[in-house]
Amino acid sequence: MISIVIPVLNEEAGIQTLLTHLHDQARCPEEIEVLVVDGGSMDNTVDRIDLFAQKHPELAVKCIESEKGRGKQLHSGALKATGDILYFLHADSFPPAFYDMYIRAAVGEGRNAGCFRMKFKSRHPWLKLMGWFTRFSWRASRGGDQSQYITKDLYHELGGYNTQIPIYEDYDLIHKLYDREEFYVIPQWLETSARRYHDKGVFKLQWFYLTIYWRKFRGASIDEIYQYYLSKCS
Repeated sequence: MISIVIPVLNEEAGIQTLLTHLHDQARCPEEIEVLVVDGGSMDNTVDRIDLFAQKHPELAVKCIESEKGRGKQLHSGALKATGDILYFLHADSFPPAFYDMYIRAAVGEGRNAGCFRMKFKSRHPWLKLMGWFTRFSWRASRGGDQSQYITKDLYHELGGYNTQIPIYEDYDLIHKLYDREEFYVIPQWLETSARRYHDKGVFKLQWFYLTIYWRKFRGASIDEIYQYYLSKCS
């Protein structure tokens, strides 16, 4: 069983599209559960999840409530998951066809954690270049938008997502996996939204992200990085 964990907050516009994609592109939808973890949506997100679940009982879709915060929502989903494999996915990222087959095959080969390659839904040359680099196993090429699969045993062994930090929870877990040489990039392409880049400006937002990485490298605290993120990136 694969447990897909999706943190959401006011995602009524796109959540049914994602759930339909997960259903239609799965090799074995009956061997998947989807835990959509709501952080307090004020729109019709929950209603649309429930409606999809009623129409597609062959894909076990559940909506659970959690305290707001991506790390907290991801960890809440992990604690309630029944699958042997956890697959953490952002609400605007769409894994490749037969994604479940590729994840199971990777785990079967002893690759207990990793992600897919990623490309943006954009023709912008810089975003195409960024996506191209995700094929490499370099730590610097990783990010939460690429999704994250990990066996449940390994997730709990590492302590899971750090729910005490408001940002960088995905990188925190990724770095732990790289330190143990437990990360594999599946050679298939996930597609993710470039909405934030186009809203903020591609190069402007990229500069803000690079500044965050540099500040963290120089020893800035999580609170300092989070305040910068709120002022520039949110």
